[in-house]
Amino acid sequence: MTSVLLTGGGGAAIPWLIAHLRAKGHRVLAADMNPYAVGLRMADVGFVIPPGNTPDFLPALKRLCGDESVDVVVPLVDEEILSTLELEMNGIHVLAPRKAFVEICLDKYQLVQGLQAQGIVAPKTCLASAAWDNLEFPLVIKPRVGRGSRGFAVVKAADELDKILRESPYALNQLILQQFIAGEEFTVSVVVWRDGEVRAVVPKKVIVKKGITQLAVTRRHEGIIQLCHRIQDQLRADGPFNVQLRLDERTGEPLPFEINPRFSTTVTLTTACGVDEVGGLIELSMGRNTSACGFWREGLMLMRHMQDVFMDEAQWAEYDLRDYSGSVVD
Repeated sequence: MTSVLLTGGGGAAIPWLIAHLRAKGHRVLAADMNPYAVGLRMADVGFVIPPGNTPDFLPALKRLCGDESVDVVVPLVDEEILSTLELEMNGIHVLAPRKAFVEICLDKYQLVQGLQAQGIVAPKTCLASAAWDNLEFPLVIKPRVGRGSRGFAVVKAADELDKILRESPYALNQLILQQFIAGEEFTVSVVVWRDGEVRAVVPKKVIVKKGITQLAVTRRHEGIIQLCHRIQDQLRADGPFNVQLRLDERTGEPLPFEINPRFSTTVTLTTACGVDEVGGLIELSMGRNTSACGFWREGLMLMRHMQDVFMDEAQWAEYDLRDYSGSVVD
C-alpha cells in the first residue's frame, strides 16, 4: 500500500481527492497549519504542521514523513512547494515540477519575462514601480507573489489605479500591472513527469470564478494544447502544472497570464473526465506504468458547491490528529 501525504488539508479539492485516492487503495494522510481543516478528519490520519513559509516547516515535514513511512507527497500550497522538494533527497517522491520551474512560476513578473524570452506571447506586464507611460485601461493589478486572487483587481481608470497603489499594503516593486485580455478564460491541467513526456493536456473553460473556479467545462482546443507542450519543451517543468490563460477575443490566441506549479483545484474535473493526473503520477513516480492519462471526455462540467458533513462530537474529539506544529492541538 502506498502512503500518500496531501498538504493544504483545507483546500477545496481535498475531500474529493482523499476519497478518490482511498478508493485506489492508497493510505491517505493530510496536513495543514489549521487544526480545523476539514481534510484532517477525512484522511486516515491528520497532521497539524507549521506554515510553509516558516523555518519550522521542512523539519516538521521530514519528521512526519519518516514517522509515517510516507512514499509520496502532494504539495498543494504554493509556499510549501520549494521546501517540500527537499524531501526528494530522502527518497520521497514529490509530485511537483522541478525547482527551477517552481521558482519562476511563483514570481508572476519573472514568469512573464521567462515566457517572453522563449518567444511565448503573454500579456504585457510591468512592475508598478517602473516608469510607465500610456497605460491602456482596463488593466490588471496583482502581487507578483501570491495566490487565490489575493490583492487582485481589474482597474478601469488612472485615478482608480492611483488610489489602489496608495492604499496597497504591498511595496510597488511587489505589484505588477498587466494587460487585461478580453476573452474566454481557461484553466489547463498539464500532466508530465520527470522524463519530460507530456501525458495529457486538459483545457477547462472557466464559466464562474470566485477566487477559485466554481463552474467549468472541459473543452478541446488545439492552440491551447500546443501552447502547453511548448511551455514544457522550453521551460522543462517535468512535473504537473496548471496554466491559466485567456483567448484573445480579437485574435483567438491563447495568452497565459499565470502558471501554478502544482495541481489546481480543478484536478477533480480533470480526473472525472478521464485523466487521473494525481493517481497516474503516483504510479509513474513509484516506477510503475499507468494508463490513467489517456483519452478524456469533452463537455464534462464541474459544478462546485459547499457540502455539509456531520460527525458526532465524541468522534471529532477522538480522531487521530497529530501535532507536528510545536503547539497543542485541542
